[in-house]
Amino acid sequence: MSKQLPVINLMGPTASGKTALACELYERGGFELISVDSALVYRDMDIGTAKPSKEEQEKYPHHLIDIITPLEVYSAAEFVEDASRLIDDIHAKGKTPILVGGTMLYFKALLEGLSSNLPSADYKIREEIESEALKNGWEAVYDELCRVDPFAGQKFKVSDKQRIIRALEVFRITGQPITKLQAEQPKNVPYRYQFENYALIPDRVELHQRIDKRLQKMWEIGFLSEVQSLIEKYDLNENIPSMRAVGYRQALEFLNKCDNNHVNLREMEDKALFATRQLAKRQYTWLRSLKEIHKIRTYLTIKNAQEDLLNYYV
Repeated sequence: MSKQLPVINLMGPTASGKTALACELYERGGFELISVDSALVYRDMDIGTAKPSKEEQEKYPHHLIDIITPLEVYSAAEFVEDASRLIDDIHAKGKTPILVGGTMLYFKALLEGLSSNLPSADYKIREEIESEALKNGWEAVYDELCRVDPFAGQKFKVSDKQRIIRALEVFRITGQPITKLQAEQPKNVPYRYQFENYALIPDRVELHQRIDKRLQKMWEIGFLSEVQSLIEKYDLNENIPSMRAVGYRQALEFLNKCDNNHVNLREMEDKALFATRQLAKRQYTWLRSLKEIHKIRTYLTIKNAQEDLLNYYV
C-alpha cells in the first residue's frame, strides 16, 4: 500500500483568523491553499464574503475561489470532487495542500465521504416547504417530518430549518426517509489521504468583537453598493443559494423593500450582525460534532496556533 500523503485542514468560525494563518504557512514554501468556503466560490461577491483582495490572491493564490456566478449552485459533492482533484495535483508537485475555511459541511464531506445517489436539490419543492412553514408554522412542518421520518425527527430540532427542509425534500422526491437512504448507501471515503486537522476556536467574546469590526469595515467600504451591483448584473432573489449567505440575504431584503431614505438601514445592519453571530455559533457546533469522530487539535488564540504550526511544518 502506498504511503498516505498529508492534507492539512485548517478550520474555524468566521473571523477567527484562519486565513491569515494559512497564508503565513504558504509564505514558508511547499504549500498550496484550497478554499473551503461555500461563499467564496461566487464571482463578484467580494466584500460580504471577506474574500481576499486581488492583490492578496496574487500573493497567496487560493484554489476554489471565484469559480461560478451567483446564479449557479455548488454542492458539497462538487466540492469533494474538485478538492480531491486539486489535492492530487498538489501532491504530484511535491507540495502539501492546506484546506482553509469555515464551511464545516465541506470538511465533513471530505473527511467522511458523502452518501451516494441522494437526489439533488429541488428548489421548487423547497419553496413549497418554506411556504407551508410560513402559512402553518415550523412546528407543523416538523410534525410532518416526524411522521414520515421518525429517526430524522429525533435527530433534528424545530429550529433546524435547513435540515428539515432537506429531509422533507428527499422524502417528497423519493418516497423514502433520508435516514434510511443514508444508512443504506456506501460512502466514498478518501482513504489515500492523511488528514491533519486543526481548528482556531477563539473565546466567543473575542470572536464577536472581531465579527463586529469586520462587519463595520464591510459597510464602510461599500458592501451595500456591492449587493446593489449584484442585483443589477444578475437576476437575483432570496431563494438563490448565493443570496442565502449571511449579510447578503439581509442586504438584498433591505434593498428590495426599503424606502429611498434608508430608514431601516440600522435595522438591516443589526440583522446582518445577528446572522453572522448565529453562523459562528453553528460553526462551533459543527466543530464539536467533528471532534467527536476525528482528531482535531484546537487553539484558543491565533498566536498559539502560529507558534505550533509554524514550528511543526517549517
